[in-house]
Amino acid sequence: MKKILELLTEEMEKAFCEAGVDKKHAKVSVSNRPDLCQFQCNGAMACAKEYKKAPVMIAEAVAETLKASEVFEKAEAVKPGFINLNVKDSFLRAYLEGMTKEEKFGLQMPEKPETILVDYGGPNVAKPLHIGHLRAAIIGESVKRIGAYAGHKMMGDIHMGDWGLQMGLIIALMKDKGLGLPTISELEQIYPEASARSKEDEEFKKLAMDITYELQHGNKEYLDIWKHIMKISVEDLKKNYEKLNVSFEIWKGESDADPYIAPMVEKLKDKGFAYESQGALVVDVTEETDTKEVPPCMILKSDGAALYTTTDLATLVQRQEDYKPAWVIYVVDKRQELHFKQVFRCAKKTGIVPEETKLSFLGFGTMNGADGKPFKTRSGGVMRLESLLSEVYERCYERMCENGADMPEEERKDTASKIALAAIKYGDLSNQASKDYVFDIEKFTSFEGNTGPYILYTIVRIKSIMRKYEETGGDLEGIRLLECKGEAERELSLLLTGYNAMMEGAFNETAPHRVCAYIYEVSNAFNHFYHETKILTEEDEEKKRSYIALLSLTKGILESCIGVLGFAAPERM
Repeated sequence: MKKILELLTEEMEKAFCEAGVDKKHAKVSVSNRPDLCQFQCNGAMACAKEYKKAPVMIAEAVAETLKASEVFEKAEAVKPGFINLNVKDSFLRAYLEGMTKEEKFGLQMPEKPETILVDYGGPNVAKPLHIGHLRAAIIGESVKRIGAYAGHKMMGDIHMGDWGLQMGLIIALMKDKGLGLPTISELEQIYPEASARSKEDEEFKKLAMDITYELQHGNKEYLDIWKHIMKISVEDLKKNYEKLNVSFEIWKGESDADPYIAPMVEKLKDKGFAYESQGALVVDVTEETDTKEVPPCMILKSDGAALYTTTDLATLVQRQEDYKPAWVIYVVDKRQELHFKQVFRCAKKTGIVPEETKLSFLGFGTMNGADGKPFKTRSGGVMRLESLLSEVYERCYERMCENGADMPEEERKDTASKIALAAIKYGDLSNQASKDYVFDIEKFTSFEGNTGPYILYTIVRIKSIMRKYEETGGDLEGIRLLECKGEAERELSLLLTGYNAMMEGAFNETAPHRVCAYIYEVSNAFNHFYHETKILTEEDEEKKRSYIALLSLTKGILESCIGVLGFAAPERM
């Protein structure tokens, strides 16, 4: 199904041709002055010089040809050369009817779906998840869901840190204390103790480094311990990510890329890409257009050790062999931008990935406390993710009790969990990923304002009205849209027509915040319509059915949007 702006532009192209003006200038956009018109076309301004006429004269000629249009109710030329447009209610109704009949409300599916890999998560095994892992998980999951909804084969890769010094530290302390294979709770105590000791005890640190080396070179005893740690860590990670409604299709880590490193390094040397610089092995990645210095991409340190760049490049080798993705999206801290610029350039220059493979860096800012600094516990430590989830859940549960929600205790708990997840995810995703934001529990759990609970409350309100409609004998199968009669109804209807363009833009720009901005607008428009309109008490049955049809479409669109954001609405609140 074509986007509404495509249809309006096609109608405008006919008008431009009829007025003797090149149709390339006929693009229609949503009005930036909704108090004056619904849509606008600024093409007359762009072609005035070409046709040696005042822009307003061209605009008037085009507007004149639209008087007989079946699409536009109003086409008005205004100085210095804008064309203000309103669509006919009959056209609006027909477009919405088309959306109700199409799968995914008419969102155009790709002719050739692509395999797209999203790298997010990045936790170190043997350590509990903390709030530093929150943004990657939430943003990455949403990007993956939006891509899947847009018709592509999406794959989420957790890319665990499972092959570094933390493994050597853990095994060193286990050997030193004569410990057996640990449980997950014991593991969470072992690592901090081992890490602290390595900062004070050089001999212990050397032991840990030696163990790490031997582990990475196949020591069976250490590999067996590593496999056990991996098993219990992955089980714990899955449990904790599940609480966030986050999942991964690929559970690989740095260890999986390790076998690819040596062959990759040899190829880079053989093909003349890699050379020695101050003892280290590097690849030059500068480009003529650089305005700032981009250092060479270091492949191996002077002692022959691999780095994050080595592992990330080897991981791309593995991904190319296993999945051949058309696009790889990295959802990571924005402070790693230079690192990934080097990795991407090196991967393209050396042929690790084909030139046509798209590599994107989606860098996110920090989640801060009220003091503007990275979010901490009250005691000043890094907060565990499960502690944050618990704190937000408790606040949502309290709010439900304060609001006097009358429901069984189990339902109250389940509803509070859904609201808490919406509060956390929407609170994060409503901000552009690259920006820092303040995590404000009071604000994010509020049922009013630009919050997740407000969006859920809107959906629940629609569900309640539709439930009452059915309880009083209404049949949802018999509903159909009529032409809009009121401004509030028209405003909501127009917003719904922009759904496909919004979802397409959110996918192309890897921008979940666009979905949030859209559903906040739709929710506001619906609630305005709700307060302005007698819905269930409307005496005209045909008009009432039309209202219910509009509610049904609004509910479907809002639910699809929160679905790609990674949360769901309860039945009651």
